[in-house]
Amino acid sequence: MNNPRSLPLVLTLLLSLFVAAHAHAQSAAAAPPAPVSWTSLTADQQRLLSGFSGQWNTLPPQRQQALARGSERWLHMTPDQRSAARDRFQRWQALPPGRRQELRQRWEQFRSLPPERQEAVRENFRRFRSLPPERRRELRQQWQRATPAQRQQMLQQLRQHPPSHPHMRPQTFRPAGHSYHMPTRAHY
Repeated sequence: MNNPRSLPLVLTLLLSLFVAAHAHAQSAAAAPPAPVSWTSLTADQQRLLSGFSGQWNTLPPQRQQALARGSERWLHMTPDQRSAARDRFQRWQALPPGRRQELRQRWEQFRSLPPERQEAVRENFRRFRSLPPERRRELRQQWQRATPAQRQQMLQQLRQHPPSHPHMRPQTFRPAGHSYHMPTRAHY
């Protein structure tokens, strides 16, 4: 990934999704999305989405819902929040198409989790973001240096021995021939 600012988010979300996906055996089947009528949108939403007005009824209901939700969020943002959203969108657009597809798939995995697992992932991310930058960097490097087998072993240890202390102390993880600290679940 080209942007170092989004690396913590992606790594944290990825790791949390892996932990949550293994804990969640099966998700409930989702009902098909209902279409959103153009007239049900507020005048401000219609103004914001005016580029879609001519084709609104041909858009898939899922896309209509996403646009309606997005426009509602946009209208309630402060100018600083809008600026940050524009920056995030520009970073997203700069990603290679394959990377964007991979992130979309992970997002769908996250959305398929039950609400309590989604909240656990969010809480783990908040805890990770509250760590000092140096500690976050160390944890990212530890994860990046680990082989896929070591990562699986880390995740397995987390499932078997979840952290019980609220201060997110690292546990020691030493696969054969390696020495570094494994982040606890709270670090994600």
